[in-house]
Amino acid sequence: MHIYQILIEYVGTKFVGWQKQKNGLSVQEILQKVLKKLTKKEIVIFGSGRTDAGVHAIEQSAHFETDYKIKNKLNFIKSLNFFLLNYDVSILDIKKKKNNFHSRHSAKKRIYKYVIINRHSPLSLEKNRAWYLRKKLNINLMQEGGKILKNIKDFSTFRSSSCSAKSPLKTLEKVIIKKNINKIEITFVSKSFLQQQVRSMVGCLKYLGEEKWTLEKFKKVAYSKKRNNCAPPAPPCGLYLKGVKY
Repeated sequence: MHIYQILIEYVGTKFVGWQKQKNGLSVQEILQKVLKKLTKKEIVIFGSGRTDAGVHAIEQSAHFETDYKIKNKLNFIKSLNFFLLNYDVSILDIKKKKNNFHSRHSAKKRIYKYVIINRHSPLSLEKNRAWYLRKKLNINLMQEGGKILKNIKDFSTFRSSSCSAKSPLKTLEKVIIKKNINKIEITFVSKSFLQQQVRSMVGCLKYLGEEKWTLEKFKKVAYSKKRNNCAPPAPPCGLYLKGVKY
């Protein structure tokens, strides 16, 4: 048997998320269908994590196990991308891995990026690719909020009620908040994240940036461990899985 890691870029707008579901088309489902076309075998592909409906990936990592041997990698990738042309999904690379590799369990870092466009004019080029906010955000306050988030260990406040993780304890290695003209990019690095954790943190940072919350209020909410204190989660359109490190 062979284990292959596959690196994938996709626009999540038209998908119900990464995970195969009954209520619509998922990234996992379309990839499995295309792999079956090429290999003539039933293949199950495992992602590094589940991205929600509308969330994008700059480089999602996944793997599959098969007795099919890929003899010419470039031709195989070219064929996959041909069948994926109409789905806003692209295969970036495929790598042969050792038998103990698992795209989810072997991951050491996951990097997410959230994009906000903060201006008066509505979006055209970046529609469904960023969170459009008209009210001017205080980037300095948001950066101070990022420092608070980095010191938290229990992220119960930012955890979806449907989250199946055994523990709310996580370690944020990095929180980077940068502004370039009207674009704000927020980068989070951690070994793993809770369901809706990133979007919930961004939603709270937005309240802080609007000065709807003071820094003291933000800190109190963040450390409260109570989900009902959290601001509404940011929409999925601005969220990108930037990459996974092993």
